[in-house]
Amino acid sequence: MIKKYTCIIIDDDEIDRLTVVSFAKKFPVLDILSVFESAEEALPFIETTDIDILFLDIDMPGLSGIEFRKKALEIPVCIFITAHPEHAVESFEIETLDFIVKPLKLDRFNQTVSRIEEFMEVKLKASLFEASIGGDTIYIKEGHEQTKVKLHEILYLEALKDYTLIITNKKRHCVLSSIGNLLKEDHFQSFIRIHRSFAVQKQFIQKVNSSEIILNNDIAIPVGRSYKENLNFIS
Repeated sequence: MIKKYTCIIIDDDEIDRLTVVSFAKKFPVLDILSVFESAEEALPFIETTDIDILFLDIDMPGLSGIEFRKKALEIPVCIFITAHPEHAVESFEIETLDFIVKPLKLDRFNQTVSRIEEFMEVKLKASLFEASIGGDTIYIKEGHEQTKVKLHEILYLEALKDYTLIITNKKRHCVLSSIGNLLKEDHFQSFIRIHRSFAVQKQFIQKVNSSEIILNNDIAIPVGRSYKENLNFIS
């Protein structure tokens, strides 16, 4: 059985609106609940309906797509489809999964749907971790089971939006917690942030250069410019 994700489409341009509808109907995972010509028209609908995905124009009369998204942050996925690429930076500050510049093409829309499916799969599988009482072990809930992970076996952490991948030599785990929040936990004090998206354990660092570090097993991790000072302890 194909998992379906509910979505709405908002665009004041009729041709663009119909194009999005036509493309969305080609993908069984997308369940179009409604289509709107304006953001104002959609506001009452989102207050009473569970929606997974927004396909949203930005430059519209009245309430803009950016302003609408700020009122609908509880909707997990937002895809902006716009003729104004200059709004890209601003859009990603309000939890945007993808930003498509018009004219919309089917192959580009296909990439977006793949990204949506990947994000939703991670979101479904991710769960909160529970630290053990004492010791250096955490328990990660995976379905109805709990997996024990020893902290000294974790090579690095990788940020994935509101989730964090916990990487060991044996497996990749995903927890519902941002990398910033994880690093505030006492259990993760041995980790250092070396990039907006990465934190590593000090004892696994083998080499350091201007753009990356090398961990055990020749794993290369990028170093962000604003995080280089965190590596000053290495002479």
